[in-house]
Amino acid sequence: MDAVEPKLILIFSGKRKSGKDYLTDFLHKRLGPDVCCILRLSAPLKRQYAQEHGLDLDQLLGTGRYKEKYRADMIEWGERRRMQDPGFFCRLAAEGARQPVWIVSDARRLSDLQWFWRRYPKKTRCVRVQASEQTRRDRGWVFTAGVDDAESECGLDDGVTFDWTVRNEADAPSLEEQLQVILSLAEEMTREEAM
Repeated sequence: MDAVEPKLILIFSGKRKSGKDYLTDFLHKRLGPDVCCILRLSAPLKRQYAQEHGLDLDQLLGTGRYKEKYRADMIEWGERRRMQDPGFFCRLAAEGARQPVWIVSDARRLSDLQWFWRRYPKKTRCVRVQASEQTRRDRGWVFTAGVDDAESECGLDDGVTFDWTVRNEADAPSLEEQLQVILSLAEEMTREEAM
């Protein structure tokens, strides 16, 4: 089944343990599954990697030690795939998406953003999720050489102008308040579709 043209694409990026999944799940619950879907760029990467390496996909999709054991090799393997075809994982993630709002929960590289910008230039908006290193440590993050200093974590640190930045910290304004402009835009776009 081919993807349909979305009305709005919200691309989220941020460091490990910044809370990207938490925020995108929050938006998905608020907008509902008929209005939006979450596209995880890491899911098709992990699916393909597991298939080619005979690994347990469910554990690669989880948050435990199993995934961490393969993370560095999976990153290298993914980079080789992207060099051959920069949009490979973006296309796989978007396959079958039918809702008017797409939420990309885990953009990590400029090539991810460029694929959506080229294909959907007027519909793509980018959101950066930020959390301090201390907050990320409190959530279980531990610096890992070869992972936290690789393009998969640092590729969007500079040179990108984000439409919105959300601070996912205890002392930040509420997520409801910070995400209101995004929710309003999504609701406006879906109202236009219904007319």
